This record gives sequence, C-alpha cells and structure tokens, in this order.
Amino acid sequence: MNFPVTIAYLDCFSGISGDMLLGALLNAGLSEEHLLTELAKIGGIDFTLTSTDELRSGIGCKQLRVQSPANQQFRHLCDIINLLEGSTLPSDIIEKSIAIFSRLADAEATVHNIPVDKVHFHEVGAVDTIIDITGSLIGLKELGVEHIICSPLPMGQGFVECAHGHLPLPAPAVCELLKDTPVYGVQQTKELVTPTGAALATGLADSFGPMPAITISRTGYGAGQHELSNKQPNLLRLILGTNATGSESNVVEIIETNLDDWNSEGFPYLCDLLFAKGALDVSLSPLIMKKGRPGQLLRVISDPIHSLDLKNIILSETTSIGLRFRKEERMTLARKNVMVDTPWGKIVAKKVLTPVGATIYPEYEACRRVAEEHQIPLAQVYHTVSRSK
Repeated sequence: MNFPVTIAYLDCFSGISGDMLLGALLNAGLSEEHLLTELAKIGGIDFTLTSTDELRSGIGCKQLRVQSPANQQFRHLCDIINLLEGSTLPSDIIEKSIAIFSRLADAEATVHNIPVDKVHFHEVGAVDTIIDITGSLIGLKELGVEHIICSPLPMGQGFVECAHGHLPLPAPAVCELLKDTPVYGVQQTKELVTPTGAALATGLADSFGPMPAITISRTGYGAGQHELSNKQPNLLRLILGTNATGSESNVVEIIETNLDDWNSEGFPYLCDLLFAKGALDVSLSPLIMKKGRPGQLLRVISDPIHSLDLKNIILSETTSIGLRFRKEERMTLARKNVMVDTPWGKIVAKKVLTPVGATIYPEYEACRRVAEEHQIPLAQVYHTVSRSK
C-alpha cells in the first residue's frame, strides 16, 4: 500500500518570476491548450500568450511571453478581485489567486506608504501578472502538485526602472514579501526575483530549504527575459516527484524558551493560538533552573514559513524575553484520515503507512464522543478501531 504525494521543488538558482514559473510548468508537461482554455474563463482581459522552445546553456526550456494592449488599464486590488470572482475558474484557483494578489498589494502599499485600496500600478494591474499568477495555479493543479518546497532565493544588486522610478535591487516590495524567507546575495546586477515571483514563492511554498528526498518524475525549465553575467543560465528549474513519506516539510524550525515565572494555566489557550497559526507541535516540560528554581521548557515545532508568527505569539502570551531557534530535518510517515466501520457506526481514524505495512490509529476525540454517547469504556472503542482493516 502506498500514499504517494506529488511534490514540486522550485530550484531558483537564477531567481523566480511569474513567466519563469509558468514557462517551467509548460516545459514540465502542462498542456498549453488546457492552460488557454482555463485562462479564457477570465473575462475582461485581452492578451496573447506565446511560448517558444529555446536553449539556454544547452538546456531545453520554455520562453514565455504575454502580450497585451500597450494602453492596458491600471487596476486596483478590488478590480482584480472582481475580475477573478466574476470568472468561471474553479473556486480553489480563484481563492488562491486572490490571496497571492492581496499579498502583493499589501507589500506594495507598505513600501510606498499608501492604503491598499489605492494601489493601482503595473505590478498588480498588468494583464501579464494576472496570467502569470492564475496560470501558475492552473498548471500546478493540472500536474497534480500537492506540496511545494522552494530553494533559498538569490538577491541581485543594482537598480531597476519601474513605474515608481529608479529603485534599488532587490526591489523594496520583494524585500517586504520575503520577510522570514531564506535569501542570499549574488554578484548579479539584474532583478532575479520580481515582486510577482516573490509573491508566488511565498504564497505557494509550504517550506523553503534544500531539495527533499523524492523520486523524480519530470523536470521543467522556464526561461527569464534577460541574460545574466558569467554565462549563468537565467532559468527556473521545476522538479516534480513523489514522496511516500508524507507531505509535511522535511525541514522544521524548533523554537524554545525557558520559563520560570509564567502561569501555565494559560498553556491550553497558548496551544490553540499556536496551532491556529501553523504550529506542528507544542510541548511543555518541567525544568530545574538556576538556583534550584522550578521552571518549564516550552518547545514549538514549526514549518520555517510560519515561524515568525509563532515567535511573536510566544513573546506576547508568555513571560519569555528571548527565544532560541534552530533548523532540524525530520522524516514522517504517510498518513490519511479514513472512516472505520464499528458496531456504533463509522468512526474517523488515521491510517498510517509504516515500513511493515499500514496501521490504523484511533483518534481520541472521535473515540471519546462514541464512548460518552454509548456509555462504554473508551478502551473498548480504541480496541475495536485499532483492529479494523
């Protein structure tokens, strides 16, 4: 038995932009006919999509160009939302597209010190940005991608001309979007990560880090619009594969703090807040601290992308004045929720693929409800569920 998870790894050795990601998806097997059919469900935009097969440093890739009228209108975020909500795209594509556009608009508003509803510039309103974002989501769904991991992002230097003038690289909106995201500087005087690329990477990636252990099924390359120095190919590599050990991040962040003056009655409330913001696990352990004082070790396990929110919650809700954190690798088993037939009706349980076969694990809350409703021992419910096939 196997629970394969389709994983996409975004290898951004030369950065990421919307057209590079969409080009990589096409190169990896996304049907251009399907893409155009889905994009046609968005009314009110006029564009022509051209994809060409090219070679960059001897590597076959897709170069994508979106052409639209030169006098295209600048749109506010509300116009984008109305455009998407008025389309006949699948609801999940609409929802994710709006979320990414909202992140992009929030970043631009913060950088330029204006309200979000006043943002009406090229980076949000252009037709090519709409195509890049919605098209990428269409492609990921069509290729069956369930989990996305992104490499750390390279930051170029120099300046770029845009609607707001002569801006330093990385662009201010990119820096805003990449808060709490691993980046590194490179000797390239080009814009390697565009605002759209940054919004896609941070809006789609479940985690950032090295390539996970997967079985590669296909690879696609999307070409950027300009040439880089040192003959470096301006490509985004999309690696697709499967991993039967689960869809969670292989790299997690461990956040810890020692507490000696905190009322632990607030621990259940703290747990609720942390889990709501993406914590993977929360624990509280007793400690003997300096001078023999009793204390507690609070430990939170998080995806790196959620860690900043969790740190802020800990510092706000406990008496901690400092945190320790580190990255660790982990391995998880594939699992899924299943409905188990019992004498008391169907009960939700967890089916886990272990190295020696599949095992059913009871879910406490579901078993507790059955035990209370039928006035039977909880252990009896557990035993019945565990023996199910």
